[in-house]
Amino acid sequence: MPAKKDRITLPPKNAERTNMTCHFCIVGCGYHVYKWPEQKEGGRAPQDNALGLDFRQQLPPYATTLTPAMTNVITENDGSRHNIMIVPDKECVVNGGLSSTRGGRMATYMYTPEGDGKARLKQPRLYAADQWVDASWEQAMALYAGLLKKTLDTDGPEGIVFSCFDHGGAGGGFENTWGTGKLMFSALQTPMVRIHNRPAYNSECHATRDMGIGELNNAYEDAELADVLWSIGNNPYESQTNYFLQHWVPNLYGQTSGKKKERFADEELPPTRIIFVDPRETPSISIARQVAGKERVLHLAIEPGTDTALFNGLFTYVVEQEWIDKPFIEQHTSGFDEAVQTNRMSLEECSKVTGVSVEDIKKAAEWSYKPKKTGQLPRSMHAYEKGIIWGNDNYVIQSSLLSLVIATHNVGRRGTGCVRMGGHQEGYTRPPYPGDTKIYIDQELIQGKGRMMTWWGCNNFQTSNNAQALREAVLKRSAIVKEAMQKARGASTEEMVDIIYQATEKGGLFVASINLYPTKLAEAAHLLLPAAHPGEINLTSMNGERRIRLSEKFMDPPGSAMADCLIAAKIANAVGALYQKEGNTAMAERFNGFDWKTEEDAFNDGFRQAGQPGAPKIDSQGGDSGHLVTYERLRATGNNGVQLPVKSYADGKFTGTEMLYTDSKFDTEDGKAHFLPAPWNGLPETVAAQKKKYKFWLNNGRNNEIWQTAYHDQYNSFAQERYPMAYIEIHPDDCQELGVEASDIVEVYNDFGSTYAMVYPVAEIKRGQTFMLFGYVNGIQGDVTTDWTDRNIIPYYKGTWGNIRKAGTMDEFKRTVSFKNRRFAMPTTPA
Repeated sequence: MPAKKDRITLPPKNAERTNMTCHFCIVGCGYHVYKWPEQKEGGRAPQDNALGLDFRQQLPPYATTLTPAMTNVITENDGSRHNIMIVPDKECVVNGGLSSTRGGRMATYMYTPEGDGKARLKQPRLYAADQWVDASWEQAMALYAGLLKKTLDTDGPEGIVFSCFDHGGAGGGFENTWGTGKLMFSALQTPMVRIHNRPAYNSECHATRDMGIGELNNAYEDAELADVLWSIGNNPYESQTNYFLQHWVPNLYGQTSGKKKERFADEELPPTRIIFVDPRETPSISIARQVAGKERVLHLAIEPGTDTALFNGLFTYVVEQEWIDKPFIEQHTSGFDEAVQTNRMSLEECSKVTGVSVEDIKKAAEWSYKPKKTGQLPRSMHAYEKGIIWGNDNYVIQSSLLSLVIATHNVGRRGTGCVRMGGHQEGYTRPPYPGDTKIYIDQELIQGKGRMMTWWGCNNFQTSNNAQALREAVLKRSAIVKEAMQKARGASTEEMVDIIYQATEKGGLFVASINLYPTKLAEAAHLLLPAAHPGEINLTSMNGERRIRLSEKFMDPPGSAMADCLIAAKIANAVGALYQKEGNTAMAERFNGFDWKTEEDAFNDGFRQAGQPGAPKIDSQGGDSGHLVTYERLRATGNNGVQLPVKSYADGKFTGTEMLYTDSKFDTEDGKAHFLPAPWNGLPETVAAQKKKYKFWLNNGRNNEIWQTAYHDQYNSFAQERYPMAYIEIHPDDCQELGVEASDIVEVYNDFGSTYAMVYPVAEIKRGQTFMLFGYVNGIQGDVTTDWTDRNIIPYYKGTWGNIRKAGTMDEFKRTVSFKNRRFAMPTTPA
């Protein structure tokens, strides 16, 4: 374990400063990066350091946030060494100087030969002669492009399969989604593509889009202006930390009341309340009670998978009470009567299905929808995330929730919004998907289809439903190709292409992984290509309020790693050259348009020309707002950027869009919001069968300290000391019945697979329910999720049941791991 630092080197006055948006969650906090030569440092006087702070005396509270984890020493490709410091930007309206445990460690994730990122891919690697061999990009492209061409010529695009990111932030961004999309959809034209966390090429919000309402439709400020905050199937403190702390908590404290009075002078402004819809009592709920008091916090602890019933019961009740906006419904919506009829559910039936008392359902409705004494409808912001996105029939849940929101006009008004909280930042811009149907890619692979599989910036060995079945099938098929490659002694690249293709005719699958690290996919891969992440490249993405910023490059990536968009260009140019060489001009032309030298070239080719799909075209020139956005203009806006879509650019300033639909014009052909019928259908048969057979509900999700698949965190001692293995929360009484205690290792299993986890007793969780860390590198929760998906191939990650048995005891975990309650402790008497 490395020695702990007890001293921080200060940046000198002339240190280079660039802007950085945190790589990780959707909030996108603003940071400043300082860089200066290793042997220099700033002084403690404010005029002698770049921070402008006086370190000769105790700083006042919150003057800055600065820890050793925010510093590092990097080595550039020319051998020069530099100090770096990545600190939160106090002027950024997103975080106001706050730093999350994830963003606060960004400096440690920047590549150094001896640091956390030392396992990074630095050169292409080829699996040859039963070992990994570093290769040049030319060698790698000759093999990969040759196999792409062979497959296209013989099988057509359907033989080429991808799983690819669709996001911004950690390596995604508008540049990279455009680059990968242009390669997959315009050049290769394959429909065999899935998204990083779901097994088809699809949206997670089909229903809301069909209803005319994009999922990111308000501003973070609206959380400060709301009368009631709804947190539905999300855990905002742990998953969107600084959005919750900077914009929700002040409203719960009442610190934004002046802003509310200024905006809504003619309205009654009661103390802000918050409602959580979640079967589990999360740390967010505990903190909200501490901040607002128990009387202003309502926890609707529904039975798993019953969200649709809850929203239908609320919808029926508020319609009966006439707590709806009738003029708005008549003028700006359609389908209301059919939704009322189909979604009808009495309070008593709703209570019976959901397990929530009639009294609490009524209380939620009265808080959120009952008109104020001054006549106005309350302003209720409904924020949702994976609990319903990955819940029981994604399409129907979202239809039922949004019908309730539309009827009460809680979208398009300040202080409202029906928005997803999000996981990562967004950076989506791609050509149209070439298929006309959604394809369940995992099942295609399991059934032996496809010849080439590329995992690009994602890792479905850890993040997929029915993951064990997928992993077993891919490993078996990749082994066929590995055996053929091992026997091909002395083969040229052209011969190796034929040998690999012949192996795929026997059921084999060629696997490539393009990523920062080898990841678990290296078990199956034949080719690894090194990518770069923010700081090593220029990258744009937008956060949960559509705020686009430019994260600026300040250091070299390791070795020959590069941006994903430039990797896509290398692949396209290599395939095009092969077609050009054989004189097939028509095919060669499909691979034109990739002559990019920088990430900015890809941005200009994609975002600035194609725009952001789904964004209203409302700029002052009447075209897509993307053409107004340039790197130079974004750089000038710093960490505050601009909220998309951009309306205009004049006098050096953008005019963006704080909130969508304030004009009551929605994203449908007729401009109206469309109600959708959403009947309560119970659990899907596949899931219900598991519930009948097994004892424990196997819930899953994120926590505050670990990001995604732990691709960085598995190399970070802070994270690994805390979580050497995925944990599973179990009620103490269930622990006693199972004969397990904190730190024991248990097997979790059902008909779809098994996995292992570290026991974490938690009194707040219900008996018969558990919660397991999702997507972790050691203990893969996806192994026990079912293969069921909704009509749009959205998996029901939350819908699985299983049994638990003690597998062993780890004395090391008992000695080193803390099992302290992660919920915020409430005082026993009023403060």
